[in-house]
Amino acid sequence: MAAWFATPPGRYLLDWERARFAEAVADAFGFHALQLGLPQLDALAGNRMPHRWLALPEAPDPTSIAAAAAASARGVDLVTHAAALPFPAASLDLVLLPHTLELSADPHAVLREVERVLVPNGRVIISGLNPASWWGLRQYRAHALARLGLGGWTLARLYLPEAGAFIGAWRLRDWLRLLSFEVAQAQHGCYRLAVRSQRWLDRLAWMDRLGARWWPPLGAVYFIVAVKRVRGLHLLGPAWRPTRAAAAPAVVARRDRPSDGEATLP
Repeated sequence: MAAWFATPPGRYLLDWERARFAEAVADAFGFHALQLGLPQLDALAGNRMPHRWLALPEAPDPTSIAAAAAASARGVDLVTHAAALPFPAASLDLVLLPHTLELSADPHAVLREVERVLVPNGRVIISGLNPASWWGLRQYRAHALARLGLGGWTLARLYLPEAGAFIGAWRLRDWLRLLSFEVAQAQHGCYRLAVRSQRWLDRLAWMDRLGARWWPPLGAVYFIVAVKRVRGLHLLGPAWRPTRAAAAPAVVARRDRPSDGEATLP
């Protein structure tokens, strides 16, 4: 997949994601942030947390890890299994998953692990390739022709990376809801047709403006920001705040009138 991101469509997609991540992390506050995967993109560059780490998912081939570290926009801090992060529970304020779930063998386990390490009201930001897009349809056509034994045709040439299983945004929303995440933001982007040359991508730049308005779900990539909600969590006021004393009943002195026949003092 790293080789595909070096192609004109890959660079076009990375530029769109870089802008979205910069907007999303600019107002994310806390102390600890983690980017898991996609070292070609420094998604935490616009964040101001004091502790920011770039982690690579564990790979069986050390050569691939070294190549990914060399291609990273910033230094790689650790290599870890995506479903077994080396962080205590409720210790991270922000987790970024750029194309991490679609390259994972068990995306459900990765999301459960992210839910574990996030603090209450912590954020997870996810980007992924949209299978229900112009790019996804071209990829599906190539796979269908290959299954029919027509893999030698030009139309059977894959457009997107062959690695990974692409996850639809609608399915990802359901997974997040089951883990008590609340989707705060969701958008699609990259509406240009599935062409390979930079020249044709530039000519089709007008499709980005129309696509965002007329066919937003057909963008080649989706971008989701979700917040971890904890049920039964209530914010309490400071314990030192004094409580107002109950108003005491007013005492009114009154003088009884003398009854008939009683003498009154002069």
